[in-house]
Amino acid sequence: MIGINRVKTWILIAAMGGLFVVIGAALGGRSGAAFALIVALVFNFAMYWWSGNIAVKTTRSRHVTEQEYPQLYRIVRELTQATQMPMPQIYVSEMMQPNAFATGRNPANAKVAVTKGILQILDERELRGVLAHELSHVANRDILVSSIAAAIGMSITFLARFAFFFGGDEEGGGNALGLLFAWILAPIAAAIIQMAVSRSREYQADESGALLSRDPQALASALMKLEETSRRVPAPASVSPAEAHLFIMNPLRGGGAGRSFATLFSTHPPTEARVARLAEIERQIGAA
Repeated sequence: MIGINRVKTWILIAAMGGLFVVIGAALGGRSGAAFALIVALVFNFAMYWWSGNIAVKTTRSRHVTEQEYPQLYRIVRELTQATQMPMPQIYVSEMMQPNAFATGRNPANAKVAVTKGILQILDERELRGVLAHELSHVANRDILVSSIAAAIGMSITFLARFAFFFGGDEEGGGNALGLLFAWILAPIAAAIIQMAVSRSREYQADESGALLSRDPQALASALMKLEETSRRVPAPASVSPAEAHLFIMNPLRGGGAGRSFATLFSTHPPTEARVARLAEIERQIGAA
């Protein structure tokens, strides 16, 4: 199942790349496409390189010591030793909304953060499941994958805006209907694919995290608690939509996206779908 999600992710990224090429060819804006691509790559390289520091600052997270949070350190150390990962830096956020996130461009530069809210509502088994999920994001290089998807998505949006204002290339490529299509529909299509990439990575982190902890039910229980509590706790004002994909559950919308059209624009899968997949993994582990 993990392999299927990995393949799905790269298929989606390839689809975004194909959409970029198709729009560029249709509009004839070669110079505009190149400029947009350069800008997007520079922006996302910066986000990839400094995303860890940005995330801990906007979530008011503080680097904590083992003396302050011995249980947190013990769980993370046990999980990283099981996968031979370097010990990440551990942070605790002042946010009362229950959540957690991991960031860092590679395992050697990883940061794992939990909020004070999540520490108040989860037991040790559930917390272990959540931390295994976050460490799986690091092991799967999800920050790199997200940066690639964001770079292509931004390139498509910039290209569409450029083509609309400048009317195609110097050879007169592009027409009013095509430009209107590029302005309205191309960025929407790119956003849908980019959100699908994010959801695919969440599914994969659920699966690999469940296998790491050997306790899928604990993660499922944690996700249900997080969804229920998130509905009662206001969204943190300091977290931007661009950072929502970092968290185990979208901090801006709660967990209950449901099976609706809105799910297309969600950074996270519906919680019930995640729980159902974890139940299947539980059955597979039990049958092994």
